[in-house]
Amino acid sequence: MSRYAGHVTSGGPSEVRELRDLVIRKCSVGEFDNNAYLLTCRATGEQLLIDAAADAPRLQAFVAEGTGALSGIVTTHRHSDHVRALVELAAWSGASTASGADDAAALPLAPDRALVHGDRLVIGAVGLDVVHLRGHTEGGVALVYADPAGFTHLFTGDSLFPGGVGNTKMPGQSFEQLYADVTARIFNVYDDATWVYPGHGDDTTLGVERPHLGEWLARGW
Repeated sequence: MSRYAGHVTSGGPSEVRELRDLVIRKCSVGEFDNNAYLLTCRATGEQLLIDAAADAPRLQAFVAEGTGALSGIVTTHRHSDHVRALVELAAWSGASTASGADDAAALPLAPDRALVHGDRLVIGAVGLDVVHLRGHTEGGVALVYADPAGFTHLFTGDSLFPGGVGNTKMPGQSFEQLYADVTARIFNVYDDATWVYPGHGDDTTLGVERPHLGEWLARGW
């Protein structure tokens, strides 16, 4: 298997990262190059999909690249480009759904679980920590997998990307809030080896981004 690099294109093949206890798959769907992530517990085969963004048939095939069954779907935030396949994927799979509590009312499907900061999700024998990141939307959430045999893996939705935080130019968004949460709840908690899996485009690490925090604050985006 080729080395994981984190670069995918819409409609193209997925990338796979194999950890001791978890397999992470990444694919891109839709015209906005949305990333979807499939996490598979090695011990039980249970699977979690992060962001049923678009192109339900592609996401169904993506789920089949793992064990074929889907036990959960997490929506990182309420924006429409991240939820266009949510209703269809949930009906097809029978998976339980979850999202940040403050975004739940805006979703096309009410989540089975409303997540708050500090919650923990379990996929088989694997646990993920929930980080509430406000500013891009009110209820944006990131998921953290602290690999006991390696480094931390952080799924940030549209709150953190290579080169900066997510968009905060629309009404109701707040750069100050997002920057404060990303700084306090991400950069002040996790080390430089932490791998960042964003909602669009290529991956990064906290070590690559940390030296630029001052630049982001100064420019305001």
